[in-house]
Amino acid sequence: MIGENIFAMLLREEFFKMFTKKESAGAKKTTEALIAIDAESGQQVDDMVKKAAEAGGSIYRDAEDHGWMYGHGFADLDGHQ
Repeated sequence: MIGENIFAMLLREEFFKMFTKKESAGAKKTTEALIAIDAESGQQVDDMVKKAAEAGGSIYRDAEDHGWMYGHGFADLDGHQ
């Protein structure tokens, strides 16, 4: 549960396929969603990206400080960004 009326379900591909008759997008070839995670500081963001990369993920976007927003991007082992 993310908020009062906001939920997220993270499913393994086999289970996900039970909910649709369409083919899965395949995150290594296409982008079906971008997922943003809030953090308290730019350092916390950098630490999260570093841990993701150390766990086998990949960095797909360098850190950017826009003043009002700090961003950095990683993809998981399946290619989800």
